[in-house]
Amino acid sequence: MKTAFSPRNLERQGMRHSLLAGLAALALLSAASCTSPPPAETAAAAKGEWRLSQRAMATAADKRAVEAAIAAMDRGGSAVDAAIAAHAVLGLVEPQSSGLGGGGYMVVYDRKSNTTTVFDGRETAPATATADYFTVNGQNLGFVQAILSGKSVGTPGAVALYEAAHRKFGKLRWADNFDAAIKLADDGFIVSPRLANSLSPRYQAGPLGKNPETAAYFFPNGKALAVGDRRTNPEYAETLRYIAKDGASAMYSGPIAQDIVNAVHSGDIQGELSLADLAAYRVLEKPAVCGPFRDYKICSAPPSSSGGVAMNQILGLYDLIAAGSPDATPEANLRDFVLAQQLGYADRDHYVADPAVVTVPVADLLNPAYLKSRAAGGFKPGDAPQPGDPGAVLYNKPIIDMWGRDTNTASPGTTHMSFIDREGNAVSFTATVESGFGSQRWTNGFLLNNQLTDFTRPPTLGGKPIANAPGPGKRPRSSMSPTIVFDKAGEPFMITGSPGGNSIVGYVSKTLVAVLDWGATAQEASALPNVIARGQTVRVETSDPTAGANATGKQWSGVLSSQGFKVQEVTGEVSGLNLIVVRNDRLEGGADPRREGVAIESVK
Repeated sequence: MKTAFSPRNLERQGMRHSLLAGLAALALLSAASCTSPPPAETAAAAKGEWRLSQRAMATAADKRAVEAAIAAMDRGGSAVDAAIAAHAVLGLVEPQSSGLGGGGYMVVYDRKSNTTTVFDGRETAPATATADYFTVNGQNLGFVQAILSGKSVGTPGAVALYEAAHRKFGKLRWADNFDAAIKLADDGFIVSPRLANSLSPRYQAGPLGKNPETAAYFFPNGKALAVGDRRTNPEYAETLRYIAKDGASAMYSGPIAQDIVNAVHSGDIQGELSLADLAAYRVLEKPAVCGPFRDYKICSAPPSSSGGVAMNQILGLYDLIAAGSPDATPEANLRDFVLAQQLGYADRDHYVADPAVVTVPVADLLNPAYLKSRAAGGFKPGDAPQPGDPGAVLYNKPIIDMWGRDTNTASPGTTHMSFIDREGNAVSFTATVESGFGSQRWTNGFLLNNQLTDFTRPPTLGGKPIANAPGPGKRPRSSMSPTIVFDKAGEPFMITGSPGGNSIVGYVSKTLVAVLDWGATAQEASALPNVIARGQTVRVETSDPTAGANATGKQWSGVLSSQGFKVQEVTGEVSGLNLIVVRNDRLEGGADPRREGVAIESVK
């Protein structure tokens, strides 16, 4: 077993090109127009032996989680077993980002059946939720007030997601996947700099530092956990033992479920989640949303995630805009990527929501004729992006006025993991509790999410309903974009994803363009400066932990400003990209230097 890439060995690995040099190395874009997105994959004849059958890789935000994943695969486990083992550890060592009290989306490629399946473990609103769910005493709750209320907590989906994916694609015994996390919780884990630095004075002054259980856990004796402290969590270990013994039902009925409900119904502004809501929760198994880019196929999660729509729109628009450009310089390619992001974000904000409640025109948004119309619409640097209307373009029946545009913001309390096992099965898994430390409500050793604040507030705009407004049993729209890319032979080529709230779309699309078009390695792609183009203002990251990236970000900022974009230079972007690239008969791992992740390869 060896470490492939990590922020700490990045300089030793050496960047093949700085970002400015990377810009100069951008490949010319194909002038071929986008073809129709292929239908969802169906079962096909079993493939032969995976060409890298001696190799497996995992990458996640914490080395201990990656080691648990590698151990699972070394024992003969699948990529799904590795994902469960890793996330159970992450819920312990980085509770500010995800855990048992949250949810997520897992994209699974099974090589034997040649299928790509998405497990939607997104949290759901109570059955009693209405469009004005966040209106209390006639006043719409502010964002922070909503986060800290019981109303923010949706039915957690993570454990049910584990079980659904394991039932279909797991190889190890269910209980074996929790051994590493249970041992760490019993013996104690060493507090990392990121967890320690997350425990800022504002959290100590809020519910996390005031509620007796969370205060005792995160601020023992009135002081925040420090780097190097050993922290046990016997409650978490006991919860995992129940789950290991009884399956997901341990979480959705019985004493743990009652404790979740009790926590939601505490405090000044109580929530409405009930035992019936927990018992009714179901993971949704769906086909991935896939689309073409050059010789590749990009597959990501369908709505209520915006990953499948956004990743394919942005890459498709990027190709078309560049093909229509009079030049193909590196600067032009950067410009075209930003324009594609702006248009993709505008459509995502307007149309994507829970498809069980509203109609999301996925096929129309990815239709080649609609993409061509968007790319040829005269949108230019500095313009304020507006959503398009696929109904008007394709059927002469406008649909844009059905909804008001959602400009809701979201705080990033999320993590991403990527895996490939020795049989060539791949998993891209993004999990979350929404904001840092979720709702800051604690039970049985874990924190509860504040995921329902991903719904828009208020529920209307300009007299029009907003697609992503709350509703009974509804899943809030997500920016999570776990993605698997396939090569022209149909083999997994790239596994990618990131945390980062609404910026996830920008972070992940950056890695896709960087690897698939700019020639970057997995590690280089994760470390490039982030460019977020949601709206008229383009955020350009000009300071991050990567050597040389400050100059690169400044260079990009100058290029975009000179092209006419309204640019905001920013620091402190919160991406946590973890990706794997399969090429030249080797595995490349990439771990975002902005967090503490690593990529580890196991070779037998």
